[in-house]
Amino acid sequence: MMEKLDKKYQDELDTLKSAIQDSELLAVYLEDEEEASYQALRDEFEPQIEALYERVADNHPLQLTILETALLDPDFEGLYLSRVLGFSVLRGEIDDEYHYRRPQDHFKEVLLAIADSSNFEWIKVKIGQGCQIGFALSSEIWVSNLINQVENKKVRHFFETMIIDKYRSLPARKQAYESYYRQFLQHNYHSADFPKTVSELKTLFSALEKFIQYRIKNGKVNMSLLPNFKEFLNNEAFKKEEEYLRMLVLFSRYFPHESHEEWIKQTFNDARTNFPDFNEKYFGYVLEIEEKGLPLDKDSDLNVLTLLDTSVEDDVLRYSKLIQSIHHKGYIHEDAIEATRNFYENHAGLSDINESLRQTLYRQFEKLLKNLPVEDYKVFTGQDHKKSEEEAAKDDSISRFMKLYMDIFSNQEFNLQLRDLSMSFLQRCLKAFTDKRSAQYQDVKHFVTDKFPDWGFMKEKEVVELFKTRRKRKTGKA
Repeated sequence: MMEKLDKKYQDELDTLKSAIQDSELLAVYLEDEEEASYQALRDEFEPQIEALYERVADNHPLQLTILETALLDPDFEGLYLSRVLGFSVLRGEIDDEYHYRRPQDHFKEVLLAIADSSNFEWIKVKIGQGCQIGFALSSEIWVSNLINQVENKKVRHFFETMIIDKYRSLPARKQAYESYYRQFLQHNYHSADFPKTVSELKTLFSALEKFIQYRIKNGKVNMSLLPNFKEFLNNEAFKKEEEYLRMLVLFSRYFPHESHEEWIKQTFNDARTNFPDFNEKYFGYVLEIEEKGLPLDKDSDLNVLTLLDTSVEDDVLRYSKLIQSIHHKGYIHEDAIEATRNFYENHAGLSDINESLRQTLYRQFEKLLKNLPVEDYKVFTGQDHKKSEEEAAKDDSISRFMKLYMDIFSNQEFNLQLRDLSMSFLQRCLKAFTDKRSAQYQDVKHFVTDKFPDWGFMKEKEVVELFKTRRKRKTGKA
């Protein structure tokens, strides 16, 4: 169910509509009906429409569809509809075959409004690719029924030419969709519907989840969605469904808790005790969203910790306390290291909870190395790669703690992640230290030669090849 457009947005729309109808530019266009005159109208008013659209998208994204519907009013003269069409094409959820999971009624509504526009002749030059992709993602019957609703023969013929035979092939359809999708990466058009019933939950949740994840990844978390979250998480019919836990994790980890802290505390702790296999599913989903680009960081970890009823002794509590120690004391602190070792050894090595712990530690190293200037390479390698036991104990280099956690975890995937991270930093060093006689180059070379084969990052032959001095071929005499 669409939200009603806020009055402030509706008032601004009405003002824009009046400005368009009263403008001299429209009068000129109606007089000569030339493309240049219509383009002048576009240039003047579409940026204003887009500015309003972006504010709604940022602050009240659930109102986007109703805003787009309002723009179909003929008094807007078809302005911005080519962009709205693209949004409606891309907002629809697709399956692995690159077909829509459900018929796209809003896409249809936009297309029919464009078809009926008195300015179709100029709008059509900007909607070809959108029509092609939307038709390719839709069923043939759906497209045929839509085109049959178009009364104007020229418009109907135009739509018929937008059915591209090669897009019947999955590879071609996929390539075309992804190319079109990339054109809209800088636009925030994402919206979704919150389900009210279990049947709606099963059909709408996937798109809703992607929408929420998009907001989190792109720093667009705001509390306009709070009433919808509350209604969802208070729905008794949802509380044993997997989708419920997923929504609870997203909200509890990434949304602010001020003004509703007691409610979310009770909701989260009720789920800890009543949701079947809560701990296993919690960590399984945490890993899933981490793979999709949502951060396992200090803020999200501590956001959960503040909610926990400490009388419930479960893995979520134990894990959260450990993560708090790592974030508070630092991953190099002896207490944090020992706590990590004890926690890890008390859980199965390949369990989701241990994988979550590994990824949290990996992100610590990733943040450090990706932001480390090559001039500070000794922060990574240490002051001297050859150390006595006493000196080694005082070593606080990144590499020392990498090896320490590699030994604790004994996990090949974790080691490979650190290898790739280290190799990336090494390549940056070699690109910067081009003088092979320099102290910097020699330090890096000695460190890599000494450590990388031992850690399984490189074979000795690969190290030799990497640092081999290649002689320049002499040019022959003429």
